[in-house]
Amino acid sequence: MARCPGLKQNLYWKEITAENKAVYEEARRYLEAAGFSIQAIVIDAKHGIREVFSDLVVQICQYHQQQIVGRYLTARPKSEAGQELRLLVGSLTKIDEKLFTELLKNWHEKWRGFLTERTYKTDGKHWWYTHKRIRSAYRSLATNLPYLFSCQRYPELNIPNTNNSLEGYFSKLKRLLNNHNGLKRWRRYKLIGAILND
Repeated sequence: MARCPGLKQNLYWKEITAENKAVYEEARRYLEAAGFSIQAIVIDAKHGIREVFSDLVVQICQYHQQQIVGRYLTARPKSEAGQELRLLVGSLTKIDEKLFTELLKNWHEKWRGFLTERTYKTDGKHWWYTHKRIRSAYRSLATNLPYLFSCQRYPELNIPNTNNSLEGYFSKLKRLLNNHNGLKRWRRYKLIGAILND
């Protein structure tokens, strides 16, 4: 589904079985054919989607980035490095790009040795990184960093830092559907269409 937070309006929706690059390409073609001029987009960091909009200003939803890191680190990381990174990610929506970038760089320098620790098999030849989940959390942040603060770099576009407008709409849709449990599939689909087109 594509939604314009400024208009508070759904612009496009389609039932899909899998979310992939082709789905976003189709949505973009539809919107542009309908006369919409897309200036910026807020996405949730799924692989491949960013490439569909490589010529536009892209903002990765900061809330989704926090969720990604949270899945790697868990709610209560055991290591001090994990605890510090979780705390830093918690500040993502509250500080500016320059400060966040500096704090992330400082964190990485402080824990560089910890992140490169290896665990070896008994044969002494095969190994893996001991702290894989923390490394993955950091790598996700480092990879997405150029797209996490587009909302600050382009204030004239009024880009939201999250896709809460869309997520909030999905929550509303789920609540409405829960009030109509037991509907046959075709009636449920018709109801969803009526709500989304409203």
